[in-house]
Amino acid sequence: MNKDEYKSPVSPSKEVLFKDKGSKFFGYVFPVKDEDEIENALEKLRAKHHKARHYCYAWQLGKNYDSYKVNDDGEPNNSAGMPIYGQLQAFEVTNCLVVVVRYFGGTKLGVGGLISAYKTTAKLTLEATKISTHTIDEKLQVNCEYNLMNEVMRLVKEHNLEIVSQELKINCKFIISIRQKKFKPIKERFQQIYGLKIKVFE
Repeated sequence: MNKDEYKSPVSPSKEVLFKDKGSKFFGYVFPVKDEDEIENALEKLRAKHHKARHYCYAWQLGKNYDSYKVNDDGEPNNSAGMPIYGQLQAFEVTNCLVVVVRYFGGTKLGVGGLISAYKTTAKLTLEATKISTHTIDEKLQVNCEYNLMNEVMRLVKEHNLEIVSQELKINCKFIISIRQKKFKPIKERFQQIYGLKIKVFE
């Protein structure tokens, strides 16, 4: 995958059920933007499955896959959260929470069995989730006098750029969205047009 792309779930997944030796594993995927949304999703699942033994999960946040967290929720160390996180990495998704709720069936699965069950449930759930790819874009503000508007529009058309907003008066102002990997060369093209004022949005 390109460095200026990221993948994330479009909407919450359907519930997925995986069974092993009497234990039931319910898998869920949620699109999330921050830890508040993660906590809300977990609270809803705890209310829905109030008799379950374990609510194990992993999440990843940020367009650059900046942060993640895993939780075994009482299962043996690294037998639940890390296998779930491994599937987040395999599917290359971010802004995503995967939760596996377990009902104990009376037969112990052992650490190897748990790792396999949590990994499989996370994989099946992510496979059942609609995931979309987004580009990481940067924004450029272009100010110019009205007579230079055609020059700006020519570059916009040539590079197939998205105009986020525009004001067309005696002095024109454009906010233009540019894909990260193309940003520098396109910004330089705008800078070469005499009379344009360029400002990069932080």
